[in-house]
Amino acid sequence: MRTRPLKVALLGCGVVGSEVARIMTTHADDLAARIGAPVELAGVAVRRPSKVREGIPAELVTTDATALVKRGDIDVVVEVIGGIEPARSLITTAFEYGASVVSANKALLAQDGAALHAAAEDHDADLYYEAAVAGAIPLIRPLRESLAGDKVNRVLGIVNGTTNFILDKMDSTGAGYQEALDEATALGYAEADPTADVEGFDAAAKAAILAGIAFHTRVRLDDVYREGMTEVTAADFASAKEMGCTIKLLAICERAEDGASVTARVHPAMIPLTHPLASVRGAYNAVFVESDASGQLMFYGPGAGGAPTASAVLGDLVAVCRNRLNGATGPGESAYAALPVSGMGDVVTRYHISLDVADKPGVLAQVATVFAEHGVSIDTVRQQGKDGEASLVVVTHRASDAALSGTVEALRKLDTVRGVASIMRVEGE
Repeated sequence: MRTRPLKVALLGCGVVGSEVARIMTTHADDLAARIGAPVELAGVAVRRPSKVREGIPAELVTTDATALVKRGDIDVVVEVIGGIEPARSLITTAFEYGASVVSANKALLAQDGAALHAAAEDHDADLYYEAAVAGAIPLIRPLRESLAGDKVNRVLGIVNGTTNFILDKMDSTGAGYQEALDEATALGYAEADPTADVEGFDAAAKAAILAGIAFHTRVRLDDVYREGMTEVTAADFASAKEMGCTIKLLAICERAEDGASVTARVHPAMIPLTHPLASVRGAYNAVFVESDASGQLMFYGPGAGGAPTASAVLGDLVAVCRNRLNGATGPGESAYAALPVSGMGDVVTRYHISLDVADKPGVLAQVATVFAEHGVSIDTVRQQGKDGEASLVVVTHRASDAALSGTVEALRKLDTVRGVASIMRVEGE
């Protein structure tokens, strides 16, 4: 074993960073044996140096992250501060000064992944980011290494634990959205400001990363259709149960049927109770991958939290350190396919539409005519009415999102349609 240690700079020492430091210290001998050389925590960049950080010597703590990555003797920079800046500048500086990078920064990778990969390649460095998607679940490396010889057609997943906890609570207890969110907040699953989670921003960033790797195509955050889950109601869950379904906030990345383009989207959807993702409970994550040769694969586990995310970071750290010892780099960006990313209008799926209508003869015929005029075929219809008020629930066959949007716009103009109560896509069939 090489005696000179590989030096690691840690940027950020919050929930994840502190766990990374702890594991590096307590498992130092095991890590050294697995890597072939010891690893040494050479510095920790923080915003509040006065905070007591158990197990981290005070002399390693600094508020000057730029100076730390510019030292020139750092082998690997671990970035767990999040956000766009200063993380982007620190990562590119680390490459310039000879270090490889391990990051958990989904937002930055979704926005500027191509530029960061190019910078890593220019400086013969590694950029690894297993922890950016689905916490401890091994997903990035299987997609870009284990399935490198296969053709991935679809990635369908629950990639945000907060939203899954809320929706699972609504499903299992009949609670409303706000009640379930309040419980998630009290238990520490939801942030004080849950917008990034419940509006789908977090999942959209992860979808961009997954789509780029799965389809060998550059997919940015702006390419991902995003729809939050704040409008999901107890009535939606009741309708889902009548169909033998539940509701999940899904990240869906898929090739078009002709293979000529890809789409990436995040939105609530009904999925059959028989689908493996339907049984993912609480704050857990799971990702379902469909490929030509391997068929259907499912990756399941804790998608967030200090220790699970740190586990993914340390896995990348071991891989990058091994590469440093061997004078090599691991797989970088693979964007050779350069497939166009289509908009949401081209997505084809099934739909569940709930309408508030007048309770009088001829309404169903009018509604059916609108669907037919827009080329959307109806699978089932359920109608309930009382005292002049009625609800009409329509489930369609597969149709494009553009066709469905045109249908809904026309339905709103009917005098007999008093409102479109909800529109839910139906996936996983």
